[in-house]
Formats: sequence, C-alpha cells, structure tokens
Amino acid sequence: MATYKIDASHSDIIFKVKHLMITTVTGQFKTFDATLSADAHDFSDAAVTFTADINSVDTRSEQRDTHLKSDDFFAADKFPELKFVSTSVAKKEDGLVVKGDLTIRDITKPIELKADFNGVVVDPWGQTKVGFEAEGKIKRKEFGLGWDAVTEAGGIVVSDEVKLQFHVQFVKQ
Repeated sequence: MATYKIDASHSDIIFKVKHLMITTVTGQFKTFDATLSADAHDFSDAAVTFTADINSVDTRSEQRDTHLKSDDFFAADKFPELKFVSTSVAKKEDGLVVKGDLTIRDITKPIELKADFNGVVVDPWGQTKVGFEAEGKIKRKEFGLGWDAVTEAGGIVVSDEVKLQFHVQFVKQ
C-alpha cells in the first residue's frame, strides 16, 4: 500500500456560502493535514484522512473570521479541529465518489464528495506527486453551526448550504 502526504503549499481547502442570498463568500483553511493510502493506480481503493485547524479559517475579513471561530459557529476554543475520514471510494464513469465521516464541533455526519483524479507526475526533484479535485455540499446547521440572522425585509443572511472544494496535491512517501 502506497502512502501519500498532502503538499499543503500546493493545495487549497475552500468553502463557499451564500451571503444575503445575492453573493457567495469564499473562505479557506490555511492550516491542514491529510494522508492518502492506496494500492490501485486509479485510487479506487483509497483511504484518506484529513484535518483542518479551525483557527486558521480565512475569509479575508478579520471580523468575520473572529465570528466564525466563536460559539455562534465553530466554537474553536472547544473544538479546534475539523476532521474527515473516508469510509469508501468508488470509481464511477465521471470520476470517483468519496464517502466518509465529517466531524465539526464533535458532530459527525456522513458526506459524499465527487472527486477527479488529475494524474501522477514526478517533479524535478524526483518526488512522485498526485493531484485531485473534489467537491461536495453540507448543511452547516447539521454540524451545530446554527447562527442565523435575517435582514430587515426577512431575507436570510447566511445560507445553510455550504459548498466544499478541495484542490489537493499529495507527495508519495
């Protein structure tokens, strides 16, 4: 079984949420770690674990990041890490389907990601690298991220649906 570690300097962990239902706000986690293990060349037998440091959340607004770290959302002081552990990977015609358990605020729920395997390359320093892109959706309230507010006209400030995007590169160990 081959083991790969994430190359954080060539990877992005992104989330997108509708704000006021008219724009999409993008955020990311700057500090994260992941390990991938697989025997199959197409990664259809892969196992992946991923963690992100909640305190590394970055939405390009210090005030919003502080609010996200508060008890209204992630409660970073009590739950400083989110975690994903795959339970299965299946090859489909249009890519891979990665199923697993996502834990946020000590609440674990199954999620499904659609993933594309972008290939294998040996870099100029002799390291074997593999690349993937994956996406999925979660409902934030299912994970205890329940803060809500409404506009003066009764509109939603922050949507429940959160889009997840992973653009990741792994290095063979």
